[in-house]
Amino acid sequence: MEITTRDYKRANVIRVIGRVDAGTYAELEAKLNEYIANGHVHLVLEMDATEYLSSAGARVLISAQKALKPRGGRLVLSQPSQRVRDVLDLAGLEALFPIYEDTVAALGSE
Repeated sequence: MEITTRDYKRANVIRVIGRVDAGTYAELEAKLNEYIANGHVHLVLEMDATEYLSSAGARVLISAQKALKPRGGRLVLSQPSQRVRDVLDLAGLEALFPIYEDTVAALGSE
């Protein structure tokens, strides 16, 4: 898995490339926690190149959303791959995360 970031005035984009599974979820968790700890509350997770999202990865997303909500922020998903959408749908999590078809729209929502 590879994580890249882009910081904008109103939000931060975190791009996830590859698989988020039992071997890699901790890296994503650490990056999200780093942004949250540094006071960033509007996070866009760009997931068009995310090949797989395990239940451990889904728990990371849920934890980040729970941490951001009391701070007036949120985690939104930008262009999630079909496999990511399938996992969120099967787990009943699609209602927890606003989903945008492109990153520009996601940034505009923040």
